[in-house]
Amino acid sequence: MDSRLYRKGLGFWLFAIGFWLLAVQNANCQQLKANSQENWRDTLAAINKQIAQSQWSTDLHLRKANANLQLQQWQYAIDEYGLVLRHEERNPAALFYRAYAYTHMRRFDLARNDLNDLLAVVPRHFEGRLSLAVVLQQLGRKQEALDELNQTIEQHPDSAVAYAARANLERQLKQDEAALYDWQRAEELSPRDATYVVSHVDLLLILERREEARRVLDAAVRRGIPRGMLREWFDKCKR
Repeated sequence: MDSRLYRKGLGFWLFAIGFWLLAVQNANCQQLKANSQENWRDTLAAINKQIAQSQWSTDLHLRKANANLQLQQWQYAIDEYGLVLRHEERNPAALFYRAYAYTHMRRFDLARNDLNDLLAVVPRHFEGRLSLAVVLQQLGRKQEALDELNQTIEQHPDSAVAYAARANLERQLKQDEAALYDWQRAEELSPRDATYVVSHVDLLLILERREEARRVLDAAVRRGIPRGMLREWFDKCKR
């Protein structure tokens, strides 16, 4: 695992934590992607026909907005979710996915508003609260983001993802000991996930605690993570 790719990937992963797509495309299979896009266009056309022939249906409009998302038609999706919310102002799906679309247009203030409204309706909405923390970071409100992550962990103490998200933010805030604790908790909750291990080790190496880093790697191998996945970090511990 190349450390440069790891750091680049980690940043994307943390941004995407709260905002997951309904279907994952294989970016390396262009023909499959093209076929999928064509399928979604056909789906959108069929839904538009149904909408034109029926009375108001929240489900149909949510399905239409989802097709817009899949086609990366962000503004169309935003407009469609807005239409749903004019009929049902507390609809959780419309609030969450409109926020998702807003982030793609870098309209983070509007995304924050929708996520706050979502959490007023569903206070324990895991993806919503985690997403709000990510959006607050994009707005430069890191302490507020940390408060949201603290609340996320309080509500969902068994979530490795929540601890990892908080560890990443604590690292940015130079709260290194707190970040080390959270990476350790993430490992305990998801012991076969190499991403948490290398994040933990990477911080230990930055702090020049090589022996401790080596112990973390050895423990990971004993838990069943292939040594080859961690070879780069084992090598760094020898330097």
